[in-house]
Amino acid sequence: CGGWSKRKTLFGGDQFSKRDAGLLDPRFEPAKIRAFFIHPNFARQGIGRAILERCELDAASHGFISLELMSTLSGVEFYRACGYAATDPIFYNATGVPLKFVPMKKALPGSRAR
Repeated sequence: CGGWSKRKTLFGGDQFSKRDAGLLDPRFEPAKIRAFFIHPNFARQGIGRAILERCELDAASHGFISLELMSTLSGVEFYRACGYAATDPIFYNATGVPLKFVPMKKALPGSRAR
């Protein structure tokens, strides 16, 4: 299961050599939504939305005013439906094969984040 993070690295885990384990400032920097995937047998039952909403509420309770994530192409429409806005796609090359991702952001309710 995914979750959210108050650390600067968006993805990669502690084995990723370029990660930044520094803490984010919730007043100015968005919390990071970590990757999660729902098994196809359980898709479209509200599980993903429930996980995401829980992450959003928890990040807000820690003072964060916005969120960001790195979506796979298959997740873009889901995140859009949950209020996230896409920015320009990027390519990430982890194993010699470039993969396309879409950075997405969301201001939390009651915030003035953009």
